[in-house]
Amino acid sequence: PAFRRFQHGYYQVYLPALAADWLQGPYLYKLYQHYRFLEGQIAILYVCGFASSVLFGLVSSSLVDRLGRKKSCVLFSLTYSVCCLVKLSQDYLVLAVGRALGGLSTALLFSAFEAWYVHEHVERHDFPREWIPVTFARAAFWNGALAVGAGGAAEFFAEGLGLGPVAPFMVSIPLLVLSGVFAVRNWDENYGKKRTFSKTCGEGLKCLLSDRRVLLLGTIQALFESVIYIFIFLWTPVLDPHGAPLGIVFSGFMAASMLGSSLYRLAISRRYHLQPV
Repeated sequence: PAFRRFQHGYYQVYLPALAADWLQGPYLYKLYQHYRFLEGQIAILYVCGFASSVLFGLVSSSLVDRLGRKKSCVLFSLTYSVCCLVKLSQDYLVLAVGRALGGLSTALLFSAFEAWYVHEHVERHDFPREWIPVTFARAAFWNGALAVGAGGAAEFFAEGLGLGPVAPFMVSIPLLVLSGVFAVRNWDENYGKKRTFSKTCGEGLKCLLSDRRVLLLGTIQALFESVIYIFIFLWTPVLDPHGAPLGIVFSGFMAASMLGSSLYRLAISRRYHLQPV
């Protein structure tokens, strides 16, 4: 029962943050198009977001450990809320700043929450380490379910209620505020080991270059991610001229992603054992 309560407290903060993130997926390109920006200008805005994610991804673990995991989660809520509010502006430079804030927020989303959970699970509550995957597996399931639901919700607010492509971003703000408030009220603070940024990068680079398998894996991952990012950029301008409901299409993508994950788990199960030796 104590573990269940602890899990519930984590999900209270983490799941609204994920829902807010997914809500912004279907209508980002459409919003910039609505503001009369050219495809090349929109591409630069996307690159600003991706470059920001890379930059802040390098320092996010050090930042989170020094600032505190709870404070970092609250910072995520604040920066992502500002990122959403900025979408109301039609000024190109303001939107570029918003994309940079989005990159910072994404880096925090995929580092601070899990780091907080692992520390609390092991250090404060002394639960068995074997239970950690149970929590993350459920979070992964709800992440997929929220992604599917977010597409439908975005379609409802943008097209169903006729509020336009900026509506899903405004709907995200209350969820981000809710996530931050639950973190402030219910979470204790914890910190990681304070290591210098140069030492962390040096260790990572040494690991990358000393093991050929790690380098190959990183290269394959980078190529795969590049294909995904090209797809993320192009799917809206390809489908939108045909009148496709973008939110529903997005939900279809997310449902297919969940199906792929399920098929992978089935393939490597003891029954089929389709994994390399």
